[in-house]
Amino acid sequence: MRHFRYYLIVVLILPFLAQGASESGAIDSEPPPWFKTSFLDLRDDVSEATANGKRLLIYFHQQGCPYCAELVNNNFSQKHIVDYTRKHFESLALNLWGSEEVTGLDGKSSSEKIFSANLKVWFTPTLLFFDEKGKVALRMNGYYPPHQFMTALRYVAEKQDQKMSFRDYYVKHASVKSAGKLHAQPFFRKAPYNLKGLGNKKPLIVFFEQKDCQACDKLHNNIFQKALTQEQIRKFDVVQLDMWSRENITTPSGKKMAARQWAKKLGITYAPSAVLYKEGKEVIRIEAFLKSFHVQSVMDYVSSDSYKTEPSLQRFIQARADKMREQGKTVNIWK
Repeated sequence: MRHFRYYLIVVLILPFLAQGASESGAIDSEPPPWFKTSFLDLRDDVSEATANGKRLLIYFHQQGCPYCAELVNNNFSQKHIVDYTRKHFESLALNLWGSEEVTGLDGKSSSEKIFSANLKVWFTPTLLFFDEKGKVALRMNGYYPPHQFMTALRYVAEKQDQKMSFRDYYVKHASVKSAGKLHAQPFFRKAPYNLKGLGNKKPLIVFFEQKDCQACDKLHNNIFQKALTQEQIRKFDVVQLDMWSRENITTPSGKKMAARQWAKKLGITYAPSAVLYKEGKEVIRIEAFLKSFHVQSVMDYVSSDSYKTEPSLQRFIQARADKMREQGKTVNIWK
């Protein structure tokens, strides 16, 4: 079950409908007022954007999403980002749970909620950028800090999607200071890496990382140190791969190739990224900027087999948070 074609430069996102900002970190925000008003016939929106020498940007949001608030209040509060976005894109917003009718590029109509589900929009914010032919030029699952967000905007605005993958573009244009090494963990499996058969008895989680990766440092020095993270990760077979390594591995499907070749085939763009498998099949990926609670929730979603009975990750996270509160535990998605 393939859900995502994108990846992570920081650590992940998974907002949910929460009880309130003071209790859970949930924050409400409205799309910027300069976003266009549309009849939500995306065929017309693409045509209009093309006629104006722009491309279409669709922003999926939901109530109580702190990362949506971060996008609006942090990224879209900076003049150079707003000016660049307005110059190169026609932008519109869709509510992940909304009931407004949307006509897709295939001419079929559905509610915002169904349209989002059909596109496998599980995270908010999710941004889709469309080219002149109505094809997705870039998909952004999750919140990206301003400098990374600008890199993505330039990639699409300059039509670099016609020349190279965002993975390659990002490597050329992004720079971060980091520890400059891969971090070891006692729960990582040792090389050589033969992943065939893993994920059958226990779920498998593969972390794609790189040596120069500030977000990887945070994953290891913060998120992995949490007791609740360690409780969840013990339920998995865990593999760490250098996404640029030429070291040969055997994939869960039994194919032998270099780690970097497999990362490219999977569409891994950022580090760190996590791909979770169960019974030999990919279930979900961890992408974009996330906090400890969300990482733990994704792992719980897979290890508990909840994905088989609850197709909405958002609803699972909400129910999980509510249950923890009933047990007297504090839920803060910012930690």
